[in-house]
Amino acid sequence: MINHLLSLLLPQDCFLCAAPSGQTLLCPTCNADLPRLTAPCCPVCALPTPAGATCGNCLHQPPSFDATLACFAYGFPVDRLVQALKYRHTLAIARFFSRCLLQTANAADLTKTADLLMALPLSSQRLAARGFNQSMELARPVARQLAKPLQITGYMRSLHTPPQASLPWKERQKNIRGAFECHLDLTGKHILVIDDVMTTGATLNEFARTLKKHGAHQVSNLVLARALRDLTNV
Repeated sequence: MINHLLSLLLPQDCFLCAAPSGQTLLCPTCNADLPRLTAPCCPVCALPTPAGATCGNCLHQPPSFDATLACFAYGFPVDRLVQALKYRHTLAIARFFSRCLLQTANAADLTKTADLLMALPLSSQRLAARGFNQSMELARPVARQLAKPLQITGYMRSLHTPPQASLPWKERQKNIRGAFECHLDLTGKHILVIDDVMTTGATLNEFARTLKKHGAHQVSNLVLARALRDLTNV
């Protein structure tokens, strides 16, 4: 509590450029330079498309999730901020990111129909090594501000698999298959899943597949950053 009060009362330096930033994580210049996703995107996977049409991949091979909202393109300096949150436990970044997610969520109608929120779970091994689930840290303030219940039990990542980032697309699908368990009755519910970074979408797709096996009517993703590189030949 004392540290929190001090952070409010004492000015601080911008996390990225070290310029004075007052009581915020980033100075106005760095905040304005963040790669926000403002261009029209596929409503299913959040990749940029002309006029916001559903992309060819989602038309030809529809994923198990139904919609995706993303705040930023995953690149500098967002990648630096995400890594500092995950590996240096800079939880002030989680508070900043949660506000960004809320801004994106409030601009979309799909959050109004969501019945509950879930944070993409980590395996018990990765959770023990990291000490916290960054997606859960993002989800708590979002759920509170949206006045939606946050489900924290009844689902898990039961398989500890190699990091997805080190694998090509087809291998990512195989790597993550059957990795999640759910013990909830989700019949007819619209689930909003919170995660930090969406790359190929294989992990979120497998989680959505698991939720739908347990009755979920709709699964939507609210992610902080979307990798925008061409994924068709990965």
